[in-house]
Amino acid sequence: MDPTDPELIAAVLKGDAASFEPLVKKYLPRVFATARRYARRDSEVEDIVQEVWSKAFLKLSSFRGEAPFEHWLMRLAVHTCYDFLRAHQRNRETSFTELSDAETGWLDRYVADPDDASESAAAAKQLVARLMEMLSPPARLIITLLEIEDKSVKEISALTGWSVPLVKVRAFRARAEMRKCLTKITRDKYL
Repeated sequence: MDPTDPELIAAVLKGDAASFEPLVKKYLPRVFATARRYARRDSEVEDIVQEVWSKAFLKLSSFRGEAPFEHWLMRLAVHTCYDFLRAHQRNRETSFTELSDAETGWLDRYVADPDDASESAAAAKQLVARLMEMLSPPARLIITLLEIEDKSVKEISALTGWSVPLVKVRAFRARAEMRKCLTKITRDKYL
């Protein structure tokens, strides 16, 4: 019978560092998937994941056990991803006017007939990824949690530590920022 998360955590806190490895193996896919939503390059994702596990190990004594370990870990992962976005915001290279042929084609079809533009989901995903890269860290975080991960406002509040009204305000501002970025991309072509 495998030890439970609380048993493994207790063993780690008593000095058995090897007991941390089963926790890593169990939750690595979830942490990796979360980091993948915030960074595109594999090296950046790996850096985020490594940072999450380092913080988890160092801060394990702050885990109170009131909620499942996974919740505590995912909150730590979201905060680490947010820190990564803020730290790397200035270093991002974004092009506002260079759309790929697939993205341009999808936008053309969407402008002509919004109901018929769903056939090329890959181009739409590329466009959304481009827009996400253009967003500020708070906007990218809130859009990712709310729209991509389909979290509720209360869940986002619990993950980020923000109040429910603040989550709503940031979601409103993030959507406005996304519309502004889309306008920048399409200004020359459609306006």
